Amino acid sequence: MTTLALDSILPGDSLEVLAQLPEASVDVVFADPPYNLQLSQVLWRPNNSRVNAVEDDWDKFGSFAEYDAFTRAWLAGCRRVLRESGTLWVIGTYHNIYRVGAILQDLGYWILNDVIYIKTNPMPNFRGVRFTNAHETLIWAQKKKGARYTFNHHAMKALNDDLQMRSDWTLPLCTGKERIKVDGARAHATQKPEALLYRVLLSSTNPGDVVLDPFFGTGTTGAVAKKLGRHYIGIEKDPAYVRIANERIAAVTPAPADTVSLPDRRKRPRVPFGALLEAGLLQPGQSLTFAHGGQTASIQADGRIRCGEMSGSIHNVARDLLGGAPANGWDLWLFEELNGERTPVDRLREILRSRLESGETT
Repeated sequence: MTTLALDSILPGDSLEVLAQLPEASVDVVFADPPYNLQLSQVLWRPNNSRVNAVEDDWDKFGSFAEYDAFTRAWLAGCRRVLRESGTLWVIGTYHNIYRVGAILQDLGYWILNDVIYIKTNPMPNFRGVRFTNAHETLIWAQKKKGARYTFNHHAMKALNDDLQMRSDWTLPLCTGKERIKVDGARAHATQKPEALLYRVLLSSTNPGDVVLDPFFGTGTTGAVAKKLGRHYIGIEKDPAYVRIANERIAAVTPAPADTVSLPDRRKRPRVPFGALLEAGLLQPGQSLTFAHGGQTASIQADGRIRCGEMSGSIHNVARDLLGGAPANGWDLWLFEELNGERTPVDRLREILRSRLESGETT
C-alpha cells in the first residue's frame, strides 16, 4: 500500500494506482474521465478546415460494455479511498454521463446534485443536423447517504452576489492564455477552465483537504487546489501531461491563508429568531413579507409569526407556504428597512451575532 503523497502526481494507470492508495484517505474526488465520444467521421468547418475532435487513445473503447467495466472499476476505486464524509464530482457529456450516473448509484454513492456547465462559447454543430452541444453535466455525489459532508453554502452565495448558487453554471470554455499549447497545438483535447474547478473546490472542500483527480491531464485540479490552500493528488499515465502539469502547478502562487479559510458557522453563537425581539432589532406586531408570493406575516411577542390561519416559527410557516418543501425562513422572510428596501431577516441575525462575538450586550 502506497503512503499518501500529498501535492504530487502519481504516474501510471488510474486503476492500478488507485488500488495502491490507502483506504479512506481523501476528502473529495474530481474526475474528468474519458467520455467515449469518438466521432464516426471527420468533421469540417464551412471554411474547409478540419475540426480537432478527441482522437486520443485514452478515449477509445471497443464497446459500451468495455466502457462500463472501466467506469465501474475506477468509481469503485475512488469510493474505497474516499473518507466516510467524502464526496465525488464527475463531469461528462450525453455520450457517457448517464451510464456513469447509473453505475455510481449501483456502487452505493448517493447523488446530491447534478450541475449543468453551460458554455458561453460552445463549438458550433458544423453539419447542422443536431442542436449545438452547449453544456456538460457534473454529478456531485457523497460516498455514504446521510453522512455529514462539506458544502460551503455561504461561500457560494457570496461568490454569486449574495444569491443562492444555482445548479446551472454559465462559464466560458478554456481558451486564450489559459489554454495550454505545445508547438502551437492544444496540449489536451478536453482541458477544463479553472473557473469550473474554482467553484467545485470552494463549494465542497476546506483548506487542508485532500483532493484526488484520477485523470489529472494537464493539472487544472492541482493548480486550483494549490491556489485555494487544498492538497491534491493526481494520477496520470501520459508522461507529457505529467511534465506539463508539474510545470503549470509550480508556477501557481497560493492565496494567503487568511483569504481562503472559511468561517465555521457551526461554532458561531446561535441566534434564535426571538432574540431579535429581545435585542430590539424587530418589534412585536411588525410585518414581514414572504419572498415567494408576497404574503405578509405579523411577528408575535414570543417569536412566532402569524400568516392568515398559519402560526409557527419562521421556518415552519415558510414551509407551509411552499407546500411542505424544505424552507430556510432566515432567507425567505423580509423586513422593511427605514429606506423602504426589503431585506432578509438573516441580515439582522448577522448583526446580532457580530455583537455577541465582539462582547457587546446591546
